[in-house]
Amino acid sequence: MGIVSSATVAVMSVAVVTDSTACLPAETSSRLGISVVPLPVTVNGVSGKEGLDVMPVDIAKVFGQRRIELSTSRPSPAELESVYADLVDAGASDIVSVHLSQELSGTYDAASTAATKFDSRVTVVDSANAGMGLGFSVLEAARAAESGESVETVARVARDVAGSTRTLFYVDTLEFLRRGGRISAASALLGTALSVKPLLHVDKGKVVVKDKVRTQTRALSRLESLAFEAGRDSEVDVAVHHLQAPERAEALAQRLRERFGERLHTVYECEVGAVMAAHCGPGLLGVVVKRRGNEVN
Repeated sequence: MGIVSSATVAVMSVAVVTDSTACLPAETSSRLGISVVPLPVTVNGVSGKEGLDVMPVDIAKVFGQRRIELSTSRPSPAELESVYADLVDAGASDIVSVHLSQELSGTYDAASTAATKFDSRVTVVDSANAGMGLGFSVLEAARAAESGESVETVARVARDVAGSTRTLFYVDTLEFLRRGGRISAASALLGTALSVKPLLHVDKGKVVVKDKVRTQTRALSRLESLAFEAGRDSEVDVAVHHLQAPERAEALAQRLRERFGERLHTVYECEVGAVMAAHCGPGLLGVVVKRRGNEVN
C-alpha cells in the first residue's frame, strides 16, 4: 500500500479523500484521483507515517521481539485541512472525505474539525469500517466523482456501499485488540479460554466476536463460510486481507472464487497496513465482502 498526496492526483470537480487504513493500492488511488492521508504509527518509541515510514513488515518483525510497544493515532486536523486546501486550490469544487469507523479512531473527528474551515465544501463520511471495508466505499465514491456525479451523490454512494459491505477476520490472539481498546477485556478472554478461536467482524463500526471455534483450522474454514454467507445471493466483490501471509490469502481467495462462481466480479488480495497490523496482531487473515448494487454505472 502506498500513500498518494493530493498534489500528485488529477483533481475532479468532486475530490475524494480517505486515510491509509483503506489499504488501497497506490496505483488505484492515483488512477482514480483519491488523496490518501497517512495515519501516525509508533513502534518501540519511533514514530512514522503508515505506508511511508512504517510498513506492515516492520510491525510483523516486532511481534517476534521481547519488547513490543505499538501505538497509533489520528492525523491532526491541520494535516487534513492542508489536504483539503490543496484540492480546492487545484480546482475541486467539493470534497467527500471518507474515513475509518469513528468507533475505532479519531480520524473522522479530525476530518470533521478540518471541514469546518471550508464552509460546506467538505462532506465527511464515516464508513463504520476499516481496511477494504472502507476501501470499497472510497473506490465507488471516486468512480462516481469520475463520472461527474454531484457531491450529494458521491457521498450517498460512499454511505450506501459502506452499508452493503461486511468485514470478517481471524487473528491468533485478541491481546493486541484488547491493548488498543478495540475489544473488551471480557471478549479478549475468549482467546485463552479452552483454546477457543474467536472470529470477529465489524458491526456498527465496532469490532465484536462473530463466532467461536476450537482450532485455527476450523476457524479459517468458518471464516470462509461466513464470507460466503455474507454474499447471500448477490453479485459481490471481495477483498482478502493478510499480514505477511500471501500464500494463505491466495488460497482463501481461490476457494472463494470457486464458491461464488460467476457472482464474484473482482477479488483484491491486500496486505493490511501498519495500523491494522498493530491492532490485530499476528496471524491476521480477513475477508471483506461487498454486495453489488450501490455503484453508479
